[in-house]
Amino acid sequence: MMESFPTELGILTCLMILAASLWIPYVVGIATDPSQEEAFARPAQISNLRPWVQRAHRAHLNLLEQSMPFAVLVLILALMNGFSTLTYWTAIAFFWVRVLHAAGMISGYARMPLRPILFSAGWVCTLLMAYAIFAAR
Repeated sequence: MMESFPTELGILTCLMILAASLWIPYVVGIATDPSQEEAFARPAQISNLRPWVQRAHRAHLNLLEQSMPFAVLVLILALMNGFSTLTYWTAIAFFWVRVLHAAGMISGYARMPLRPILFSAGWVCTLLMAYAIFAAR
């Protein structure tokens, strides 16, 4: 039994809950669009959906794109017992960057250049976790 549950794994758990739940805005968007009556019988054409629903779909994909490599790196660090102050703060930053990215993208408030900056910040967090693996060797 683990003596303590590292923050990085707690953050990873929250991140996976977010990733598992971010389909909800997309489905709500389809379900509330009268023009998409057949959307559950046949997948909706993304280009025919309202802009915020298109953004919700993309926000979910963006989260999956970044969270999977990040998650694998966190799990490698857990196996190596390589968590540090760097990984602690990087995990926290990554989670909140991804929350801000998703909220900003779905709402439409995160426009150029904010949305690419948030996405890039998530990428930098992923690189920092990768660095932590090599630094822990």
